Amino acid sequence: MTVLIIDPEVLARATAAVHRATGDETIAEMFRRSMAENLPAVAERLPDGTTFVLTGDIPAMWLRDSAAQLRPYLLLCKDDPGLQAVLIGVLHRQLEYVVLDPYANAFNRGANGAGHTTDETEMSPWVWERKYEIDSLCFPLELAYRLWRITGRADVIDERFRAAASAIIELWTVEQDHEARSPYRFQRDEPDMLPSDTLVREGRGRLTRPTGMSWSAFRPSDDATELGFNVPGNMFASVVLGYLQEIAAEVLDDEPLSARAKELKADIDDGIARHGTIDHPERGHVYAYEVDGAGATLLMDDANMPSLLGIPLTGYAAADDPTYVATRGLLLSPENPYYYSGTHAAGIGSPHTPPNQVWPIALAVQGLTSTSAEERQRLLELLRDTTGGTGLMHESFHVEDPAVFTREWFSWANAMFCELALVHAGIR
Repeated sequence: MTVLIIDPEVLARATAAVHRATGDETIAEMFRRSMAENLPAVAERLPDGTTFVLTGDIPAMWLRDSAAQLRPYLLLCKDDPGLQAVLIGVLHRQLEYVVLDPYANAFNRGANGAGHTTDETEMSPWVWERKYEIDSLCFPLELAYRLWRITGRADVIDERFRAAASAIIELWTVEQDHEARSPYRFQRDEPDMLPSDTLVREGRGRLTRPTGMSWSAFRPSDDATELGFNVPGNMFASVVLGYLQEIAAEVLDDEPLSARAKELKADIDDGIARHGTIDHPERGHVYAYEVDGAGATLLMDDANMPSLLGIPLTGYAAADDPTYVATRGLLLSPENPYYYSGTHAAGIGSPHTPPNQVWPIALAVQGLTSTSAEERQRLLELLRDTTGGTGLMHESFHVEDPAVFTREWFSWANAMFCELALVHAGIR
């Protein structure tokens, strides 16, 4: 296995910037350690030049996690050609996976048949898990666009991108009318599994009606959607379809692909506008987390990205957008059923983890979407003080006792802490 490291001089400059911005030696050292250790622990360059990225303590590569784990490295790769090659290798492996099965969310290193092999769905030996999540397909498109813009390298966008992009647009278009057109089914029957690990109605999910948005079986948390149309996932899809439209026109010289992306983006944007917002009696106009197209709406947020809290981070709306500001106020309050507050922390958790457990990812997103340097500093200090003595981010921790946590080491959460530290230091 090739050892993958960030250029020491690049890391040293970034660490110094974090130290200056925070005035905190512990935060700076946590940043340096995570940036130095996170990538070598999860990434492996394969003989074909692609890069396989473990999600952390699970021996599989999630499309979403493998891109999210790279976010702080993207901010530093402009001056590090070796790091660029590693990141481009991740993108190319993601694109190959998407073509293999665009409904799958997690893949094996090879066609070894590992993973959830007893699920009732169209499994492949390449697939670890086939929980279809709209956001899984957003992340490779965003990674491609960022790498193209940051590096300017001609080897970022190739025919793998065209094939994957076409598969993504086709799937999202089919799932605009899930009931009539979708071939996707998913059922799981495993001991001690949560109800959210499977879909109702014989694997089809709750009944929905077309909205213009694209249906999703599962959320970014890998929990089943309640109402079918996940609004933050569709917001992210809208943004990356804009990226795809630009790449198709400027790099691939593929006007038909660009036009398909533009048309689908318009459909999704219209669906969000017509179905994805509600008038709250106290907050005013706010975004819903999920809708079903038949009038049902779900007001909440989940710690996992993309989230409603993370709307400015995905690029759908600015941090000072009035609807976002109103939504943010609701999410960071007890009106969000997954907002928890205790003696050590307050923030957003998830039905994926026990009650009263806040996610460091959500705290980092809160900081990354804040317009206040003071809030970013406060959240960095909160993350520093709630590692349960490990100096590392966890999946979640208890608001009354940070020593009670899930997942000893969670690569994605460490990456989000590092991104928040970099942004606070002015490195965007």
